[in-house]
Amino acid sequence: MTIRTVATTPFDDQKPGTSGLRKKVPHFQRENYAQNFIQSIFDAAGPGAGQSLVIGGDGRFFNAEVVRIAIRMAAAHGYGRLIVGQNGILSTPAASNLIRQRKASGGLILSASHNPGGPEGDFGIKYNVANGGPAPEGVTDAIYRRTREITEYRIAEEEAPDLSALGEHRLGDTVVEIVDPVADYAALMETLFDFDKIAAAIAGGLTLRFDAMHAVTGPYAREILERRLGAPEGTVLNGVPSEDFGGGHPDPNVVWAAPLVDLMMGPTAPDFGAASDGDGDRNMILGRGIVVTPSDSLAVLAANAHLAPGYRRGIAGIARSMPTSAAADRVAKARGLGIYETPTGWKFFGNLLDAGKVTICGEESAGTGSDHVREKDGLWAVLLWLNILAEKKQSVAEIVKSHWAEFGRNYYQRHDYEEVDAKAANGLMESLRDRLASMSGQRFGSLVVQEADDFSYRDPVDGSVSTGQGVRIVFSGGSRVVFRLSGTGTVGATLRVYLERFEPRPDLHDLPVEEALAELIETADSIGEIGKRTGRSGPDVRT
Repeated sequence: MTIRTVATTPFDDQKPGTSGLRKKVPHFQRENYAQNFIQSIFDAAGPGAGQSLVIGGDGRFFNAEVVRIAIRMAAAHGYGRLIVGQNGILSTPAASNLIRQRKASGGLILSASHNPGGPEGDFGIKYNVANGGPAPEGVTDAIYRRTREITEYRIAEEEAPDLSALGEHRLGDTVVEIVDPVADYAALMETLFDFDKIAAAIAGGLTLRFDAMHAVTGPYAREILERRLGAPEGTVLNGVPSEDFGGGHPDPNVVWAAPLVDLMMGPTAPDFGAASDGDGDRNMILGRGIVVTPSDSLAVLAANAHLAPGYRRGIAGIARSMPTSAAADRVAKARGLGIYETPTGWKFFGNLLDAGKVTICGEESAGTGSDHVREKDGLWAVLLWLNILAEKKQSVAEIVKSHWAEFGRNYYQRHDYEEVDAKAANGLMESLRDRLASMSGQRFGSLVVQEADDFSYRDPVDGSVSTGQGVRIVFSGGSRVVFRLSGTGTVGATLRVYLERFEPRPDLHDLPVEEALAELIETADSIGEIGKRTGRSGPDVRT
């Protein structure tokens, strides 16, 4: 194998966000742009000689090309074995599973998650470490430093093997193993859930629809739901992955998965509905006539996980991202479990999971998962819901309302202001931070500020500290508003405003969400000066 050393110059915009580096496809297609970032990952990760590396992505436009580049660069870097999903395809949780199962040193996951794809869409590269989880801040900081000083990258002259050909191939001294992207993941799911009981429930009349949104989970859902669990053919909608996600936006929420929502709210609704996103790590859960918020789903799953074989001994604790509602906290308190509030980003759950402090984790952005991998996992959440439905023999709505009756309801909504001028968005956050010290005790209508801060987090395992994670304004009675800028967009800034009201009284659990949160919505605009600073009359997306 001939290794070519290519001279290059740094780019000044390769700082990874909460989920790796994301940019528009044409940006990634610039000469040496992807190569620079991949080489910086290898340099920061350390020697690859003899190590194994997992490579795959969600199949979006430009995925296969970058997989081939990554294979050639990894071979040039001395990796002993590359485990690559067939056709360059691996869902994010499946990649995490393979890293752990094969004891790989890490993995390259090519995805922009729930962002749109296609020639003018988004693309991303993320590095996961040996525990299967996203690289922690110390590693991503090292990668970024390297991107600022890189002068060359190394790549094999030979072409990568045929990505469609299962089995072992060689590129110099490196073994390139092309694997079935679904098999190992599906086998893992069978160890966690009672497939026989779920299959019996489906055979007995439990109806369901799963919208794969033309994204990576289509083959996974078809194999598990239709083939192994016996759901009728056609249960999986939009199940063929597409480079541009069928021209859609692979984000499983009420806006982008509207056809599924319409079906579940209509007269011919099945018992259970679900959707997943571009790379398979997010989920949306629905029942006939009900959309379950991700925060409520996390709480319900944590409260009922013991019904599935993989969690029969109970769970160690629960972790949630700071913007996620406190519904899971109430489960933890009632069950005597540890509860941990972390910054946004799945990487913050890794230490807690590895230390055995928690079993179930979740984020309000439609991500839930457990200690089976170190990523959020959309199909895992779907299967745990199906296991609960099969055991309880209740509808989704009955399970959720019973949960509220026991623990209280956290009315919750997230407002996204997308592609806001970055200067205006940062100015809004700076203004909020400047006023935090004087905010306690202020009254806004019937709401009185109890405390206000800029969330910081000290990891209870390694002691690392993360600051500036979002402005929290907590009112007497448990209501709160959170403001933060998202790290997952590729243009401008996305301002996210999270609104939460706790209601313990069962007779007030059936209010329309907009009505329950009306005063908080008005207060958030007033405190944040959202309209004044962004020029927006309202959010682009409500979830």
